[in-house]
Amino acid sequence: MGDFGLKDALSSITSGAVIEAIAVVIAASALILAIQKLVPVLAGRLSGKPRLYLLALVPLLRLLIIILTAIIVVPILVEPSFENMVAIFGALGLALGFAFKDYANSLIAGIVTLYEMPYRPGDWIEINGQYGEVRSIGTRAAEIVTLDDTVIVIPHGLLWNTLLANSNDGTDNLMCVAELYLDPNHDVARMRSLFRDVIYTCPLTRTYQPVFVTVSAKDNGMEYRLKAYPLEPKEQARFISELTARAAEVCREEGVRMVSWPAFSS
Repeated sequence: MGDFGLKDALSSITSGAVIEAIAVVIAASALILAIQKLVPVLAGRLSGKPRLYLLALVPLLRLLIIILTAIIVVPILVEPSFENMVAIFGALGLALGFAFKDYANSLIAGIVTLYEMPYRPGDWIEINGQYGEVRSIGTRAAEIVTLDDTVIVIPHGLLWNTLLANSNDGTDNLMCVAELYLDPNHDVARMRSLFRDVIYTCPLTRTYQPVFVTVSAKDNGMEYRLKAYPLEPKEQARFISELTARAAEVCREEGVRMVSWPAFSS
């Protein structure tokens, strides 16, 4: 009965309908391509939350265009009766389920991603040991760009059983941490105060956000963590480097010896 309904549905397809459907698909593809090219360019001229919100529209608009294209194309190809729709979508779902099991898994996860939004374009995430900024979100996978400017493609299917860390979660606030390890023979209160000055005087610091300097005692010395927010998340590597260099200069001026990590942890 299912095969008979499918044959009836396919028999109604004409060459004119196929040409019309192809034209719709080409137009939709061109629109998606234009959105993927133009929106990031426009977002690049913005900063802060407007940039993140604009980038987040790209996958949503793409999904909307795909759904609308399917809604338009299917009635063009076949008579939109209940029996025809059930036959076509049933056969299509069965074929995709067997032929593209892993792809379908990532595709469904991609739809869940667009709904739950655990990450968005512009977010800095870490997954499976890979850390970078989400550049784009497709229906099957997301692309992130690492601090070393390497592009990594992450299938959405990894979301099912992998921990995901999101550093800024849809905002332009991203805390950075610069770590220093010092010889224990020094004035801790003074060094904490000087390190706070280091953070506040750094031109890359977002001074209206909280600033923290934490210290903990280890077997071979003291561990300092300078925590603050950069003006822009994309400046995080430069920001941490600047804090570390400035803090190291303070240690030199105060005569406090810095301890390397291997010696510190031994």
